[in-house]
Amino acid sequence: MDNVRTALITGASSGIGASLAVALAASDVTLHLCGRNPTRLEAVAQTCRGRGGIVTTTTLDVRDADAMAAWIGSAGNFDLVIANAGISGRSRDGGVEIWNLARAIFETNLGGVLNTVLPAMAVMAEQLPGAGGVRGRIAVISSIAAFMAAPDSAAYCASKAAVDRWIVASAHEARQRGIVLTSVCPGFIRTAMTADYRFPMPGLMDADRAAHVILRGVTAGRGRVVFPWWMGLAARLAGLLPSRVMAAVASRHR
Repeated sequence: MDNVRTALITGASSGIGASLAVALAASDVTLHLCGRNPTRLEAVAQTCRGRGGIVTTTTLDVRDADAMAAWIGSAGNFDLVIANAGISGRSRDGGVEIWNLARAIFETNLGGVLNTVLPAMAVMAEQLPGAGGVRGRIAVISSIAAFMAAPDSAAYCASKAAVDRWIVASAHEARQRGIVLTSVCPGFIRTAMTADYRFPMPGLMDADRAAHVILRGVTAGRGRVVFPWWMGLAARLAGLLPSRVMAAVASRHR
């Protein structure tokens, strides 16, 4: 993205977040990166600096609303903010563990997005408009899982559906204030999150390739970026299936 001179990315220590940071890194581009693993985060920062980027890193948990607001508010103006941090988990057994997992997923995937996007929008609303009246762009990493309700990943699907619908529904009003919102719904990406999956992952894509697809869609100002397109269509169709059918399909991959 040649028009991005300053960007902020959460969950930048690995996976899609790291690949997005590296893809954006260039001479005179300032990157504000956060993550929970300081060692991995610094390794990503060094790679970005090697490409000419100016990088600051912060070890943060996106669930901490006050810390996120302070970090975003003190970092300055942004051309692009990417709310990428997220976790997954499969609900295979009953008991308290399921509810603890569900709470952690919602607090990170939904709460963490709110803790990123809301203060970022406040900052961007005060920025001077650029070409086309755009003050800034915000992308949220949702998932193709947002279009279906997989019994083994109930909280993950629901959390991603919530952020996708919120961003898409908010896009028109935000654009009137000069802020372009994009919901990104990728399929399976080769990251640490998917490394332990023991079921078929059609359309599995490298994180670096995914980063370029994401940035191309954000640059184009698309309200929703879904890839691979055919998997997005399949997920939408799966979302129309009765719950008992989805449960039967999921049981085959336990």
